[in-house]
Parts: sequence; structure tokens; C-alpha cells
Amino acid sequence: MSSTSPRGSTSSGGIFDIPAKEQRLAALDAGMASPAFWEDNRRAQELIRERTELSRSVGRLKELVARAEDLTVLLELAAEADDGSLDAEIAAEVASLRRDLDEFELKVMMSGPHDAKAAILAIHPGAGGTESQDWAQMLLRMYLRWCERAGRKAEVVDLLPGDEAGIKSATVEITGEYAYGFLRGETGVHRLVRISPFDASRRRQTSFASVSVVPEVDDVEVSVREDEIRVDVFRASGPGGQGVNTADSAVRITHLPTGIVVQCQNERSQLRNRDTAMRILKARLYELAHKRQREELAELTGEKKEIAFGSQIRSYTFHPYQLIKDHRTVLEIGNVEGVMDGDLDGLIRAYLLWARGAGASL
Repeated sequence: MSSTSPRGSTSSGGIFDIPAKEQRLAALDAGMASPAFWEDNRRAQELIRERTELSRSVGRLKELVARAEDLTVLLELAAEADDGSLDAEIAAEVASLRRDLDEFELKVMMSGPHDAKAAILAIHPGAGGTESQDWAQMLLRMYLRWCERAGRKAEVVDLLPGDEAGIKSATVEITGEYAYGFLRGETGVHRLVRISPFDASRRRQTSFASVSVVPEVDDVEVSVREDEIRVDVFRASGPGGQGVNTADSAVRITHLPTGIVVQCQNERSQLRNRDTAMRILKARLYELAHKRQREELAELTGEKKEIAFGSQIRSYTFHPYQLIKDHRTVLEIGNVEGVMDGDLDGLIRAYLLWARGAGASL
């Protein structure tokens, strides 16, 4: 177990009742066999997804239980032999089983309706010009490295380079097992403190960048009428304003009722760029609707809080000392280089444990 990953008091077995899950699977199978199952297509799709994830989780836990039982037998054999010949094999299996149990526990905690879906991650620098734009690019690299390490596919669908360095905005579509569930806690303001590489006087600077993560939603969940959008096409460009494509293949879609603007320019096909931009627009509209519901509820219950750009969720200090601190979980990590190279597992795990304990509706 990593020293940076706090563990909850509840084990995976305690929060994952196999008999109860198997009963639920049997009920789902019975419902799917009913002729009326497809009368409500949206509900049917939700139940199919639930069954798929439940079946995978039950099978995975049974596999882990079997490995634990085999390890128990191995320990008994080692005790009988009492010569240390099995010590290396036991140590390796204990470490492997612990890693797999930790990963399984994280997935069990991801029970939200969208946790298993793909994620759309967007990064925008705060005020500060080149400093913040450079910080936004550093965050983009951090998330791309995490995707690479975690075996998830990340596609940068829109990237606007900065004037001198860094980026003015970036949108990334991330697919893979529980992509949104793992990344949903990254939404918020990220704060950097460092010696500026752009300041000849080598003064310490504070920079901000905002990260938003929304789930990719199904067409049945969000409907967008053609008369509600304006579609503009333009020529995709790269750093320094140089043209990437010779045709007007990049697409920008403006949702007129809300003013939300999305664009995609990574494909050479205008049609494919439009399809990607529409997926992102629907995801943002879905998240906007849920955000409004949460704000209305908070207002009714007197829990509405001011959301200021300085209300960061995490601070990354490079100078005068090296430390990354998550202000929600109070987790501190000294290996700044490792985190910036994509090692976010400790931060993600701590957030999921914190969110479950806080009863957060995310």
C-alpha cells in the first residue's frame, strides 16, 4: 500500500456483498427476458450497462477471492517446509494481490450513473498570460501521461496554442474503463507556485488553471435542435498560426440558448470534427443542467457558496519547497516530479475515499 494513499476502514468484501449482487444479476436477467424490456429504450440501455458492470465486478472479486485462497495454501506449505524456499514467491503474490485489491476497491466505490463512461476533460489558464498558459500545458501533459500509464486512450480534440508558450485551451476525449469515474475529482482550480522561467529576475509566481471533467452522454440523454446551434467551419491551425489543413475542416458549434461554444479541429474530415464537437456539446449541456439543479438545491437548503477562481482544489508548490497538497482530502505528496509525470493514483484514490465518506453527490 502506498504511503500516500489513505485507506478507509471498510474492506472491499464489506462493501461488496457477492450474494446480494448475484441476486441483482438474476433479477436483471429475468427482466431482460421479458418481452416488455425494450419498450423503454433508455431504461433498457441503463439496465444493460448495469448488468455488464455488475457481472464484471462479481467475476473479478471471485477471481481475487480464489487468489487469496491459493495464497493461504501457499503460506501453509511454506510453514510446513520452514526453509524459506517459498518466501520470494509469497512476497511477489502478496504485492500483486494487494495492488489488484486496491484497484478493485476503487472501482467498487465508483457507483455513480456516469462513472463507467468516457470523460471529456477541458483545461483553461487563468489570468496571468504566458505564466498561466504554460501551467495549463503542464497540466495537459500530466493528464496525458496518466492516461498513458493507466492504459486509457486520450485524444486531444481541440488545442489552442499560447501566444509565446503554453496553451490557451485544450479539450481531451478520454476513453477506457471508468475514465470519468477516475477523473471526476479533477474538476476545479489548480494552483502553481514556482520560480518563473519567464522572469529574468527569477521571482516567485503563482499561476492558476481550471480543469473541468464531464461524462460523455448518450444521444437519448440530451437532445439538441438544429435551430438552437450555429455551425462555423474554419481552417485548422497549429502553433504560431501555421495552417495544418488546406481545407476548412475545423468545426465550431455555438449553442445559442446557453452561449456554450465548442470546437474540434483534430480530424481532417469536417464531418468527423462536427460529430466530435456535438458529443462534447451534449456532455457540457448535460453537466450544465445538473449544475443548475445542484445550485437550486443548495440555495433552498442555504448551502450556496461563492465560487471564486482562487478557491483551488489543489496546490502544486515547486519553490521554496516541493509539495503537492489536495485541499479537500488534505493529502500531501512530496514527489512533485512523479505527479507531474502522471502518477495521480494516490490523489485519485484519496479523493474517492473522501467523496464516499463525505457523502458527496458527484
